[in-house]
Amino acid sequence: MKKLIITSVLAALVSLGTTVMAQEYPDEYLGLPGDNLNLYAVMQLFQGSETLEGFEKKLNDENSRINNLDLNGDNLIDYITVSDYVDGDVHNIVLRAMLNGNESQDVGVFTVQKFNDGSVQIQLVGDEDLYGKNYIIEPIYDETPNPGYTGNPSNVVNVTVIRTTPFEISGWPMIRFIYRPNYVIWRSSWHWGYYPSYWNPWRPYYWDYYYGYHYNLYNNYYGHYRHWNHYRYTRYNDFYYRGIRTHSPEVRTRISDGHYKSTYSHPEQRKEGEALYTRTNPGQPRRTESTPVDSRKNQPVVQPNQERTTSPSRSGTTRQTSTPAKERSVTNPYRKEIQMVL
Repeated sequence: MKKLIITSVLAALVSLGTTVMAQEYPDEYLGLPGDNLNLYAVMQLFQGSETLEGFEKKLNDENSRINNLDLNGDNLIDYITVSDYVDGDVHNIVLRAMLNGNESQDVGVFTVQKFNDGSVQIQLVGDEDLYGKNYIIEPIYDETPNPGYTGNPSNVVNVTVIRTTPFEISGWPMIRFIYRPNYVIWRSSWHWGYYPSYWNPWRPYYWDYYYGYHYNLYNNYYGHYRHWNHYRYTRYNDFYYRGIRTHSPEVRTRISDGHYKSTYSHPEQRKEGEALYTRTNPGQPRRTESTPVDSRKNQPVVQPNQERTTSPSRSGTTRQTSTPAKERSVTNPYRKEIQMVL
């Protein structure tokens, strides 16, 4: 009897230990579909792109290893369109996933505002259905902090911070492109079942593999960008959220039903993702400190049967709208703060 009790206690302890291990996730983990589209990587790609068409193409390139979204559950990566909606001197550049012939889901939106002194501020806002509310990525501005608005320091790592100013942002190739006098507003013409010839969807990676690849890039991400918790564009709710944003009831249902949790079922693949980074980025620095964990996120996982293959490409032709952009001069409300530190 005594042996039986001891055996039962040991079994319970092993089970508890397994559960605790399953609850440990890195701080970058959200437990939402947005885990499979790293917005730090998206911001970095945007900064290095020259046109919105080129940015859209690169975003949907398997070799970029940025898009890992499968929102409709067909076991293929979703194509993300890029479209610009202009509000005076503010560009709302929307990233939108096509789910089927009737539904689409906004993934995030860049808000880019130019002021009459030539300075530019930019933020990338993740859609609340995929990232939760107020998931905002922006450059690390060289400005006097406002005690009422601080970024989220949850992802604390030892990095060299590269600060920037709104005047430096105005020199980004993409910023110069969208503020040219002859800029023609870009609206992606692709839709469900009608894709560019280069698009060849692949099967999504499990999240740990995807995270493992990006793990060694976080020092670079955190050195240039930060998480903020308020909108700098004052008409975000009035113009974009209420007038432009598209969301899918199917995605909300799938979140509620736990359909996206299966992506977290292979933690052993994190090392494989890190190994992929090492192979494809020889000589690049690696993140060596231990991975921070947040045991508050304790989502159960289910193992799916996934196998990586590619599917035939779907072709089409390139189109672009010809809506002219409007102009409006606005004073940068952060200009005084910037002057204090220059």
